[in-house]
Parts: sequence; structure tokens; C-alpha cells
Amino acid sequence: MLNEIERNLQDAMQVVRNVYFDPRMLPGGGATEIAVSTAITKSIDTIEGISKWPYAAVASAMEVIPRTLAENCGANVIRLLTELRTKHVSEGLKGSAWGVNGTTGAAADMYKLGIWEPYCVKTQTLKTAIESACLILRIDDVVSGTRKKKQT
Repeated sequence: MLNEIERNLQDAMQVVRNVYFDPRMLPGGGATEIAVSTAITKSIDTIEGISKWPYAAVASAMEVIPRTLAENCGANVIRLLTELRTKHVSEGLKGSAWGVNGTTGAAADMYKLGIWEPYCVKTQTLKTAIESACLILRIDDVVSGTRKKKQT
């Protein structure tokens, strides 16, 4: 129990340190992810050819965080994500702060609830996710290339 308390205290101090060095904040509850997904989805139509499919995959992947939050709350995931997408598209910048209320499982304005996430943590998470996906694709490319050489 003491180890858990120590870990939680260290996590809290790291959050304070991050906010002190970079005070920019983003709305929590998956609002940022839905906003990014919505923006990417809007821009997909401007891309021609098969180049649009990676963008569509990233837009879909960005919705994993709000989907997981909704599942953990016991909410109707499809209905909640549809409602969040509608809020983000129809209300523009005012709707970009709508996310999942972790207590009730309903869509809520994160500004009003006061749920925030540090900008530096969010950007680092996205960078790491994209770098990991690229690494997996490189490994897959190398492995599939060695299999083709062995078959010939």
C-alpha cells in the first residue's frame, strides 16, 4: 500500500513539473482525440488516390481513447461517439471541448467540468504512437522481404 501511495505521489509531482515548465493545457475526456480525428476526417476528401487511407486509419485510431473511456463507464459506445462527433462537427471550436464524462459516461463539456490534460504529455503520446507504428511497419517490411528471398 505504501508503494502505491509513493507511486501516486511521484506521478502527481511529475504532472505539476510538466505544467510548470509548459503550462499549456488541452481538454480531457478524449475531447482532444475526437477533435483531431474530426479535423483529419474533414481533410481526407482533399487527398487523392490511395494516400488518403493512412489518414483515415489515423483518424479512426484517434477515437480509441474516447471509445475506451466510454466502455469503461458502461456507456453505449456507438451512441456516445456519434454524439461527440456531431458536437465537434456542428459546433466548431465551441464543440472541440466535448468529451466523455468519466463518472456518468455521458458526453460533457470538459471546460465546464474542469478536466484538463497537459499539452506536452499529449504531444509526446501522439509522437510515440506514430513512431511505434512506423517501427512496426518497418519490421514487417523487413520480415516480409526476407521471406520472399527464401522462397525464390
